[in-house]
Amino acid sequence: MKNPFSTVRIFFGEMIDELKKATWPTKTELRDSTIVVILAAVLLGAFTSISDFALLQVVDLVTSWVS
Repeated sequence: MKNPFSTVRIFFGEMIDELKKATWPTKTELRDSTIVVILAAVLLGAFTSISDFALLQVVDLVTSWVS
């Protein structure tokens, strides 16, 4: 049976080697990407809210005709 500690050590060593190969964003790129994500989340939230409100009004109108 393999020593579990040596397996974990090998895993973390390989993980660190792979992370060193990665390219990391600059502060400007990170800031710009964060702004884009926040803006997209706000726009999606607004669209969802407006769509929900509009569909609620349609359902209320249709149910008022039926009653």
